[in-house]
Amino acid sequence: MNNTLVKTIGKLINTASYLSPSYAAKIAVDLFSTPRKGKLHTEELKYLKSAKQKTFVYDGINIHTYQWQGANKTILLVHGWESNTYRWNDLIELLQAEDYNIVALDAPGHGNSGHKTFNAVLYSECINMVAQEFKPDVIIGHSIGGTASALATNNNKLPIEKLIMLGAPSNFDEVIENYVNIMGYNKRVIKAMNDYYMKHFGKLPSFYAFKNFSEHITAEGLIIHDKKDRIISYRDALQISKYYKNSKLVKTQGFGHGLKNEIVYNHILEFLNA
Repeated sequence: MNNTLVKTIGKLINTASYLSPSYAAKIAVDLFSTPRKGKLHTEELKYLKSAKQKTFVYDGINIHTYQWQGANKTILLVHGWESNTYRWNDLIELLQAEDYNIVALDAPGHGNSGHKTFNAVLYSECINMVAQEFKPDVIIGHSIGGTASALATNNNKLPIEKLIMLGAPSNFDEVIENYVNIMGYNKRVIKAMNDYYMKHFGKLPSFYAFKNFSEHITAEGLIIHDKKDRIISYRDALQISKYYKNSKLVKTQGFGHGLKNEIVYNHILEFLNA
């Protein structure tokens, strides 16, 4: 959406908050949670046909998975917001060359998976469901997929050996705060949104900070984050590193939030083979 449209929608939701704060909050949360991108295109679908595909159901939601079978350890790939499994195609080819058993999933509302909305807590439960099925040794997550993977690993004490987080936010609260600032929401909408999260999740977004869900993560960690990431600040990587004691932080520069670069892939492969 262009900036003018964003501000107009923000003003309309602000106006609605004076009539019904709960209704305004629902609209705001739904807008925040509904991906506009991430569906698969023809070229991407063609590529993914090379994988063995299976659909699982979590709480009535179809979660689509892909597997490229190999004799080496099992790696679970977890994409981020408004993306899908195809974003891993370059890394998949490198992992296939080393005969890794590769599994990936499309998040709710993304790729071939069902549902209209997305949130990181729901995503973490879907990650756990897929992990229980495929028993990965390693999880690699990009952006919110990295944070949701950490949440799934901690809450369910997944017995993985290694966790790789690429451009991941350190907490969900800042992600929502960025959205609030972009939309220009007033204090009534912000309060109503917090009430909405308490009602539906039992916790405020501020609870979902890495420092609050890292206690049970025993996997060796690799954090890769670009200094010039304009989507998720490099400060988030420093925050994760502070609380993720058994981890290594790699700073890159010039690869942006996507981190789709041979140098990044080499860091990943070195970490996997160490």
